[in-house]
Amino acid sequence: MKKKTSKTSRTKASDEIRPEYDFSKGVRGKYAARFAEGTNVVVLDPDVAEVFPTSTSVNEALRALAKIIRSARPRGRRGRKSA
Repeated sequence: MKKKTSKTSRTKASDEIRPEYDFSKGVRGKYAARFAEGTNVVVLDPDVAEVFPTSTSVNEALRALAKIIRSARPRGRRGRKSA
C-alpha cells in the first residue's frame, strides 16, 4: 500500500539543501552578465560537425560566407519595400 504524503511535506523536503552541497564560497551573480548577453545555440548535423569541429571553425566559415554574400549583393536599395 502507498504511503500518503501531503503536498506541504513534499515541498518542504525538496526545498532543503543537502549537507554535501557547500555554497559558502559561492559568488552570487558570477555569471549573470554573461547570461544576460544571450547565447545562440546551433546543433550541427554529424557530417557538418566532422568538417567544423570547433565553434571557431564554424564562425570563420560563416564569416567568409557572409563576406561573399555581401559582396555579391547589388549596391543601392536592398530590395526592401517601404510600409
